[in-house]
Amino acid sequence: MKVICDRGALLDAVNLVAAVVPQRTPTPALSCVKIVATKGPGGAQLTLSGSDAETSLHLTVTAVDVHQPGEAALPADKLRAIVAAEDGEPTLTLETDGDLCHIRGQNAHFRVYGYPTADFPPLPDFAATVAGSAGAEPAKSVFSQPAGLLLDLVQKTTFATARETSRYAINGVLLKREGKKMEMVATDGRRLALCRASAGGAGGKDAGSVSCIVPTKALNILQKLAVSEDDTVRVAVTDSRIFFAFEEPAAGGGGGGGKGDKDKHASQPRAVLTSTLVEGTFPPYEDVIPKDQDKKVRASRDTLTSAVRKASVLTNEESRGVRMTFSGGDKRLKLSSRAPEMGESEIGVDLSAYEGDDIEISFNPTFLTDVLKVVSDDEVIFELKAPNKPGLIKTQGGDFLYVVMPVNLAT
Repeated sequence: MKVICDRGALLDAVNLVAAVVPQRTPTPALSCVKIVATKGPGGAQLTLSGSDAETSLHLTVTAVDVHQPGEAALPADKLRAIVAAEDGEPTLTLETDGDLCHIRGQNAHFRVYGYPTADFPPLPDFAATVAGSAGAEPAKSVFSQPAGLLLDLVQKTTFATARETSRYAINGVLLKREGKKMEMVATDGRRLALCRASAGGAGGKDAGSVSCIVPTKALNILQKLAVSEDDTVRVAVTDSRIFFAFEEPAAGGGGGGGKGDKDKHASQPRAVLTSTLVEGTFPPYEDVIPKDQDKKVRASRDTLTSAVRKASVLTNEESRGVRMTFSGGDKRLKLSSRAPEMGESEIGVDLSAYEGDDIEISFNPTFLTDVLKVVSDDEVIFELKAPNKPGLIKTQGGDFLYVVMPVNLAT
């Protein structure tokens, strides 16, 4: 193999693929990025692949000149460090000699020992899964989504997933699609985030119905793959895996936008992310969404965010909570916090609207700032019932809601 590659494009691809590669593994080949250089009628390209045996990523780089097709498996950490260190070079040359790879810049020459590419495990094939061919596990649902819509759902839910819990089903995000409705749900047992959207274009087998739990790691990587909100993401779900294939919008104008070109483009995604699904049954989340809240608050998102951050300064592990006192008479919210041997705070906020009796309730400030970061509306709606009942935060259209449990603070 011998290729000359744009260094910036190569670095971006290596950084993304390296995020999938495990730092420690008993299988040396899994610590590598597999590089395959090809040259054909569609042009030259470099495909980089990485996997931790559960999550895998294929990325295609077209800013490359392939002098000799071939492949290599190089340690991800060393490859990443070398490409990043050559920051003054517009291009880098990669050339293999057996398992040895030469990486050359204008004034630098690195010799990196790789592993036989035959040792790199075969990764799930998106095209074969969609087609149900080549012995691949067939997809039971295939559909397409605009990248912007899909990533908005991901961003507004992944922050609420559980971390390192024995309840494996809440270590991921529930993805559901029914007809033209799509939603994602995440919970860690103390809070729950749910986001809904109108589904994008359909595209295949039973495209209208799917329900699965996607690992948080895969969704965190997914958020880094979109080049544009207009990208099309084809999603394929099998009994045990989910695939996300990113396809850049076909160039418009001229006479080259025929159906054949689109089909050809769609068959060669720029990036394919694959992940095993989380086993288990997701909790019956509809049961924990409050339905009878009788106190409704409307407040500026930015003002509330600032106030919660100020109040959280004087909290600690023992008193990890901010007391919120809502007053309907003057439409005011008082946030207060207290930490032994540290001090106390009190912040006032004007409310846009308030309905119901006065109430005093306490929440973990981190749980509040987390959700306020992802809300896109200028105003948020709080709905409350009692000091010992969960609070509900939602947006104007009702497409996003967040349930958060209160905390008990010593008086």
